[in-house]
Amino acid sequence: MHVPDGFIDAPTSVATGAVAAAAVAVSLRGARRELDERTAPLAGLVAAFIFAVQMLNFPVAAGTSGHLLGGALAAILVGPYTGVLCVSVVLLMQGLLFADGGLTALGVNITNMAIVTTVVAYGLFRALVKVLPRTRRSVTVASFVAALVSVPAAALAFTLMYAIGGTTDVSIGKVAGAMVGVHILIGIGEAAITALTVGAVLAVRPDLVYGARDLRERLQLRVNGELIDAPEPETEPAPVAARTSRRTLWISGLVTSLVLAGLVSFYASADPDGLEKVATDNGIDEKAEEHHYADSPLADYGVKDVDNARLSGGLAGVIGVGVTVVAGTAVFWSVRRRRGEDVSPASTNV
Repeated sequence: MHVPDGFIDAPTSVATGAVAAAAVAVSLRGARRELDERTAPLAGLVAAFIFAVQMLNFPVAAGTSGHLLGGALAAILVGPYTGVLCVSVVLLMQGLLFADGGLTALGVNITNMAIVTTVVAYGLFRALVKVLPRTRRSVTVASFVAALVSVPAAALAFTLMYAIGGTTDVSIGKVAGAMVGVHILIGIGEAAITALTVGAVLAVRPDLVYGARDLRERLQLRVNGELIDAPEPETEPAPVAARTSRRTLWISGLVTSLVLAGLVSFYASADPDGLEKVATDNGIDEKAEEHHYADSPLADYGVKDVDNARLSGGLAGVIGVGVTVVAGTAVFWSVRRRRGEDVSPASTNV
């Protein structure tokens, strides 16, 4: 759903840019409360993983494909504020290095793919986990539903922006129907990826899943034929699944991201994604502009002057994962350090 330059007029692009900048500023402050020494490296990894999986377009209908947006996944794993930052880092890397998503449309893309998806997904996720049984399965189910809904929500947000500042005269009702219809199908893929990933992390390190931070499965004892909750231990228990260290999890996640971007991406669907298909069918792309960095060495996820398509795409994917994990980790460690600076000396002496 990367919007290129030319789809949205300048005033609307500027307005969405202001919205995106404000949301990122708020998220930088909010992420200070979400990140700690355990989760800051994980947030950088989440950004790199989203970059990698976004390269894996999957077919959803005749001649149409879809890819992960990632807002729901990031929000559930590392928190909603940090999630906005994760997806924003990915979009910035894609726009600057790979000519994917217009530079003048960066505010539109951050608003759609980072803000709307994260807010909608995390709000629905929290509502669901409050009414569902307090189990890991409930977290996974809530992740699936939240991710599914977040994608058509982003499609509706784009349609609204296009109704306000679209550069071609098209039927907004027709566009809305087409966008929501195809993105519901894409949402199913998003939901599956999100639920599988959240479930995998829950299985080995549930203590690192932000969305499951309140999940505490109390030990129950049978007394006189009845089950009662065991008393809370006086000391903090060892981390669940301590056999999987944070370092092992981080390395495994990075290797997985590199394999997906460097190898599996070659087999991704070549069909246009949902937005591209709707834009072509409805004439939205008539005023699309060439990307400012269309001639960059990594444009279109290939390495310039490398003739072998498999090698070119694989190298671009590996470079993208590497750059994103470095940039993301730098951002999140910086936010984490600011949190430490915010603690006054007086408060530490209380």
